[in-house]
Amino acid sequence: MKKHFILFTLVVFLISAACNTAKKTADSKLAPVENIPEVILDDVNITAPAPTNIPDDTEAPRYRASEERKNDLLHTKLDLKFDWAKQRVLGKATLNFKPYFYPTNELVLDAKNFDFNSITLAGKNTPLKYIYNNEQVTIQLDRTYTRTEEYSIAIDYVAKPEERTNIGGSAAINSDKGLYFINPKGEEADKPSQIWTQGETQSNSCWFPTIDSPNERATNEITLTVEDKYKTLSNGLMVSSVKNSDGTRTDHWKMDMPHAPYLVMIAVGEYAVVKEKWENIELSYYVEAPYEKDAKAIFPYTPELLTFFSNKLGVKYPWQKYAQIITRDYVSGAMENTTAVIFGEYMQQHARELIDVETNESVVAHEMFHHWFGDYVTTESWSNLTLNEGFANYSEYLWLEHKYGRDAADAHRLSELQGYLGQAKNSRHALIDFNYESREDMFDAHSYNKGGLILHLLRNYIGDDAFFTALGDYLKAHAFTAVEGHNLRMAFEKTSGKDLNWFFNQWFYSAGHPEVTISKNYDAVTGKLSVTIAQIQSPSNNTTVYQLPIAIDVYTGVGEKQRFNVTTKKRKETFVFNVAKAPKLVNVDAERVMPWEATYEKSAEELAFQFANATQFLDRQEAMEGLGNMFTDSQEAKTSFELALKDNHQSVRGIAVNLVDVTKPEVAAQIEKMAISDKHSEVRGAAMARLAQTADKKYAAVAKQILDKEQAYPVISDALQSLYLLDKEQALTYIKKMENEDNPSISGALANIYAENPKAEYLPFFEKRLAKINGYEAIPFMGTYAQLAMGLDDANQVKVIEKFNSIALDQGTTPWRRYGAAKALKEMQTGYKSFNNTAKVSELTKILADIISKETNKQLKTVYESF
Repeated sequence: MKKHFILFTLVVFLISAACNTAKKTADSKLAPVENIPEVILDDVNITAPAPTNIPDDTEAPRYRASEERKNDLLHTKLDLKFDWAKQRVLGKATLNFKPYFYPTNELVLDAKNFDFNSITLAGKNTPLKYIYNNEQVTIQLDRTYTRTEEYSIAIDYVAKPEERTNIGGSAAINSDKGLYFINPKGEEADKPSQIWTQGETQSNSCWFPTIDSPNERATNEITLTVEDKYKTLSNGLMVSSVKNSDGTRTDHWKMDMPHAPYLVMIAVGEYAVVKEKWENIELSYYVEAPYEKDAKAIFPYTPELLTFFSNKLGVKYPWQKYAQIITRDYVSGAMENTTAVIFGEYMQQHARELIDVETNESVVAHEMFHHWFGDYVTTESWSNLTLNEGFANYSEYLWLEHKYGRDAADAHRLSELQGYLGQAKNSRHALIDFNYESREDMFDAHSYNKGGLILHLLRNYIGDDAFFTALGDYLKAHAFTAVEGHNLRMAFEKTSGKDLNWFFNQWFYSAGHPEVTISKNYDAVTGKLSVTIAQIQSPSNNTTVYQLPIAIDVYTGVGEKQRFNVTTKKRKETFVFNVAKAPKLVNVDAERVMPWEATYEKSAEELAFQFANATQFLDRQEAMEGLGNMFTDSQEAKTSFELALKDNHQSVRGIAVNLVDVTKPEVAAQIEKMAISDKHSEVRGAAMARLAQTADKKYAAVAKQILDKEQAYPVISDALQSLYLLDKEQALTYIKKMENEDNPSISGALANIYAENPKAEYLPFFEKRLAKINGYEAIPFMGTYAQLAMGLDDANQVKVIEKFNSIALDQGTTPWRRYGAAKALKEMQTGYKSFNNTAKVSELTKILADIISKETNKQLKTVYESF
C-alpha cells in the first residue's frame, strides 16, 4: 500500500503552519545523523516510584493480539456475476478448510452485509445451520472435524458493499467497502464504468466470505462473468476465457500459490492491455485507451526493477505474473494485491507529463517490493505492519540508489524523514504497536517512513553484505508464512552474529526518536577536540536515553580527514579526540543515517568548507540552506553558491539558483544557460524564474525560446509566468494557445495570471478545471480561484463559496480536494477580515465550523485545527 496520505498530511501541515520543513539547514532541528539506541535509565538516575491508590477495576494495557487460528482456510473458489444497477455481487463460494489444531464443529467466517441464499456442505447439498450478525456468520458443521480432516462449505450469496451502513476508513484507505462500482449506470460521460476491489485491511469480506485476517493464507480461483466489452484482472493466471451466448464472457483466474485474503483482488473495465515478458513471466499494464502508448512510462522500469530486486535479495520474484492496473476513484494510493497491483488514476499520465517525475517509479518500486515483503512473507498482525510497509518504503531508497546514485536516494530519504518528523510533532507510538486504537491507525508515517529509516540505519550498522544476506535468509525461512518483528531480529542476529535486542527494543518497540544538541570545543594548547552530544527528548513520549553509534569526521584541511566511531549511551556525553590542529569542520553523523532532530550551530566558514569537502548529498544540501538562511554576503558563501550551480543534484542546483548574485554577468550567463539546457526540469524552471526576477526585459527572449521548444510542462509554466512579468503583450499570445492544455502546471500558471486581473470572463476557465483538479495541485489552484473571486462582484463570490463548500463537505472526494477547498475558504475569510466585512467573516466562520465538524479524515481534521 502506497502512502500518499502521508505525503498529503505532511504537505498540508507545512502549508497550514506556513513553514518549509523540507528545507532545513545543518544548524536546524532536522539535520540527519546516524545510528543506534537503547534505554539506559541508570545513566540519568531515574527511579520510578511505586504506584499507589490504584483502583480495583484498573485493566491491563490494551494488547492487539494476532488473530487466533481455529480453522485453516486452504482454498477459495468464487463464481461471480454482478448487478451493476444495484451495485451488488452475485456470488457462489466454495471454501476448503481443516481445523488448525483443536477439533471443531463450528466455523466462523467474515461476511459483511450479505444475503445468504444457502450454506451447505459442498458436494452433499446438506444445509447447515448458521447465525449471522451482518458482520460474521457462525456455521454449525455437520460433525466435529480433527486437524487431519478437510471439509468444504458451499455458500450462495449476494454481497451488498454499497449498502453497508457502517462504512469506515482511514487516512490511508478512505473507505472500507471492499468492492466498488464506478459509474455503474454510465451516467458520467467522462468516466469509464469499472469494478475494482480494495481488501486491506479487512474489507475483502465485503464481497466474498472468508477468514479476513493477515495471518491466514490460501490459494484461490475466481470466475468472472461480465459483458464481453470488458477486460478482467485477478490474481494468478487466466486459465480460460469463454464467450457466452448472451453477450457476456466468463474469465477463469487461478492463483495456485497461497497468499493472505486481503491480497485477493478483481478488476473489471474497458482497458488497453500492453504486455511484455520478464524471464518468461508475463508483465501486463492495464491503462485507459488514450494512454496505451504511455503504458511503459506510467509503470516505468518494471522489468529492470524485477531484476534488481531479485538479485539484491537473492530471491527471485516468486509469483506467476506481474500485472499493474489503473483505476478511477481509487480509495488509496496503490495496493500490492498479489500479482495484480492496483493504482489510482494519479499515475495515469502521458509520457510528456512524466518527465523528471519520480513518483511513478517510486510507487511501482514500492508495490513490487511488497511481493517479497507483505505478499510472500506477510505481517501476522496489523501491529507488525511495518514488516510490510517499512520494507516497501525502503525499496524506494534502494531503487533510487541503484538507478541514480546515492545523492538521489538520500534526497528521497530526507523527504521521508521530514514526513515522519512532521507527524511525530503531534503523535508518537512504537513502530511495532500492540496498543493502537484502530488497526487503520497503523497506516501512518511511523509504519512507512520511520520503518524505512530504521531499516537504513540497521543496514549502516551491520553493513551491506550482512544486511542483504539476512534479508534473503529471512525471506527463504518464512516463505508463504506470517511473521512478527522478532522473526526479523533473529534473522539479522543469525547472519551477523550480533545481539540486536537493544536495537529492536529502542527502535521497533519503543516510541519516539532522539532529539539532540551538539557542541564542540578545540584546545589548541593540548590538541584535544571535545564533542558533546546531549539528548534532550522528553521521556514522556520518547525513549529516555538512546544508544547511538555515531561516525564523526574531523577535517583539519582539504583532503585531511580523520574518522572517529563513537557510541553514546548517556543523556549527555562528551568525547575527546587527539587532533593535531584546529578543525575546519567537525561533521557529526558523517554517513547521514540517524533519524533524529539535531541542533548543531556552525559558522559560515564551516558551512562553506562542508559544502566543498564533505561528500554526502545532505552535507551539501544543509550547507546551501544554512548559508542561505544566514543572509551572509561573505566571500565563502558567494563562492559556495556559485560552485553549487554545478552540483550533481538538482535540488542543490535549484537552491543555488536563488542564492547567487545574478548581477554578475558571468553568473547571469550561467543561469541563462541553465534555464535552457540544465539536465533537470526543476532547475530549468527555477533558473527561468530567477531571470524574470531581475525584470530585465532581455530575458523575455529566453522565456519565448523555452516556450517554443520545452517539453516539460512545469518548465513551460515557469516560462509563461516569467514572460508575463517581462512582456505581458507577448505572454498573452501564448496564453490563448494554452487555455485548452489539460495539464495542472499549465492550468496553475494561467490561474495565477488571470487572478492578477480578476474578470468574470475568466470564471469558465476556473470552473472547468475545478471539476478535475486533484492531488497537490488542487491546493494552490483553489487558492488562486479564491483570489480571483475576491476581485469580482458579490454574486460571483457567493457562487464560488458555494462551490468550495460543496467540495470540502464531499467525503467521497480526495483529501487533497477537500483541504484545498477548505483552505481557499479560510483565505477568503482572511480577506474579508482585512476589508472589515463582518457579515462575510461570520458566514465563513459558520461554514468552516460545519466543514470541520463533518470531516471524517482524522489527519485532515487535525490540520483543520490550525484554522
